[in-house]
Amino acid sequence: MRPVRITRLALAFCFVVAACGGQASSPTPVPSTAAPSPPAAAHSPTAVPAAAAPAGPPTAPSPASGTPDGAATPAIGAATRSAPASPTAGSGPTGPTAAASPAVGSALPATPPIAQTASADWTTYHRDLARTGVAVGPAVPASARGLWTSPQLDGDVYAEPLVVGSRLLVATEGDSLYALDAGDGHVLWRTHLGEPVPRAVMPCGNIDPVGITSTPVVDPAAGVLYAVAYLQPPHHELYAVDAATGDVRYHQPIDPPGADPLTHLQRASLTLSRGNVYVGFGGRFGDCGQYHGWVLAARASDGARVATYQVPTRREGAIWAPPGPTVDAAGNVWVATGNADSTEFDYGDAVIKLSPELRPLDWFAPSNWRELSARDLDLGSTSPVLLDGGLVFQVGKAGTGYLLKADDLGHEGGQAFSAPVCAGTGAYGGVAYAPPMLYVPCRSGLVALKVQGTSFSVVWTGPGFNTGSPVVAGDTVWVIDQSTGTLHGLGAADGQPRQQLRAAQPSNNLPHFITPTVVGGRIYVSGGKTIAAFG
Repeated sequence: MRPVRITRLALAFCFVVAACGGQASSPTPVPSTAAPSPPAAAHSPTAVPAAAAPAGPPTAPSPASGTPDGAATPAIGAATRSAPASPTAGSGPTGPTAAASPAVGSALPATPPIAQTASADWTTYHRDLARTGVAVGPAVPASARGLWTSPQLDGDVYAEPLVVGSRLLVATEGDSLYALDAGDGHVLWRTHLGEPVPRAVMPCGNIDPVGITSTPVVDPAAGVLYAVAYLQPPHHELYAVDAATGDVRYHQPIDPPGADPLTHLQRASLTLSRGNVYVGFGGRFGDCGQYHGWVLAARASDGARVATYQVPTRREGAIWAPPGPTVDAAGNVWVATGNADSTEFDYGDAVIKLSPELRPLDWFAPSNWRELSARDLDLGSTSPVLLDGGLVFQVGKAGTGYLLKADDLGHEGGQAFSAPVCAGTGAYGGVAYAPPMLYVPCRSGLVALKVQGTSFSVVWTGPGFNTGSPVVAGDTVWVIDQSTGTLHGLGAADGQPRQQLRAAQPSNNLPHFITPTVVGGRIYVSGGKTIAAFG
C-alpha cells in the first residue's frame, strides 16, 4: 500500500474540485491522489474563566493495562541481536512502491526545509530523554487565550504534538502524520501511511480504530520523524518520514519476533538515542491473549532491528506507559512493567535497567508485587523518572511512590524510600520533574512532591479532577482534565488555579493520558481529533 502525502496546495485543490477520497492501492504512481474532503478553516478555541476546581474527583475513564507470560524465575531476560535487513524505501505494507507524492503531481513548489532545531524545540515525549516535561524559552502569558483550533484530523490524537521550528508534527489513530503551521494551525502536509485496524478485528482493546497511538520522535539534525503505525492486515511498521515534506524515507516491520500483533499494543512513546529508535510494546485493554512486554531497538538510518528485550514473564509484563523508555546519560534504557500472571517473580511490576544494547543490568520490584499483579495494579503505568543525585522515581496504579538508587536498584523491596502519593487512586501517564519538584498525575488530582535527600514529601494536592500528564512552563504547571477537556494552569509552588482554557468539549471519550506541549510561550494540546493552541 502506497503512503499518501497531501500538501497544503493539494488540500486547496481538493477543495476546488471536491474529488478527494480514498487511497491509491496500486504500486504504480498515479497522477493524482485521493484525499478526504478539506477540513474547515482553523478557528479560535474558547477560553474558560479561571474558577475554583470542582469538588471531588470525577469518574475516571478506564485505564489501559498490560500484563506477562513466562517461566520459573529467569534472570531478567536476555537481549538478542537480529541480522540487519534491507530497508524498504517509500513503500507500504503491500510491497515496494514509489515514495509518496503530492496529489496534484510534481508542479508544486518545494517545501522549505525545516529550520535548525533550537533548545526550545519539543522533539520527543516531554521534550527530553529524561522525560522531564519542562519547557524552556518564553513564558506562557499570564492571561493566555485561545489562538486557534486545527481543522479536524482523520483520527484521535493520543500522541503528544511535537514541535520543530514553526511546525507542529501530529500523529493520528487514522494512521496519518500531519505537519501543522504553529502560527495558525493550517495543514502544511499530511502523509497517510495506510489503513488503521478496527477494534472489532482485535480480541480486546478500547481504541477504535488503532493506528498511531504512541508519540513519535524527531531527529532535528537529520530532519526525520520516526513513527510506528498499526496497519491492515494487522501488523506494526516503523516509518521514517521527512519532517519538512512528509515524504516517506523508509519503513520496516517492527513487530516483536514471534509475537501476535492482534494482542500487542504499541502505546509507549518512541525514544531516539545513540543512533537507535527504541520501541516498547505491551498488551491491549483487557489483557487478552498471549502477550509480553518488549523493547526493540531499530537502527535509525534504515530501520533494521539490532536488538530486542522480552520481559521474561509467563505472560503479560507490558511496557505500555505513554512516556516510553527513559534514557540516562550513559545511554542506558529504563522501563517499568505491568502486572504478570505468575505466582513466581518473573519481572512483572518491576523497574528494569537495560544497557543501550538492551542487556539487562539491574531491577527493582515492590515487596507486594504478588498483590499488585493479582489486582492489575501495574507499577508501570508511568515510566521511571531520572532525578538529580543518582535517584529514580517510580509510581504506578497503586498510588505508592518509590525512590530508588540508580546504581543499585535493590531488587525486591530494595527501595531507598516509599510513601503514598495518590490518595485512594493511582498515577497514569507521564510525571513532570523540575528539581526538586515532581508533579504526579493522580486520578484524584495532580500531586506535587518535593525531593529532599533520599526521601520526598507532598507539598500540595491540586483540584480534584482526572488529570492528564503535566508539563511545567516557568512557574506554572499545565495539565488537562480528561473528563471535561479543560486545560488547567496551576501554580507550580502552591497548586493554586491560575488559568482555565477549553481545549475540547466535555466528553468521556477524550484520548487517555494526553499531555500538553509548550514551546515559545504557546501551549498545544490534543482535543481528540483536533489540536488547540493557546498563548
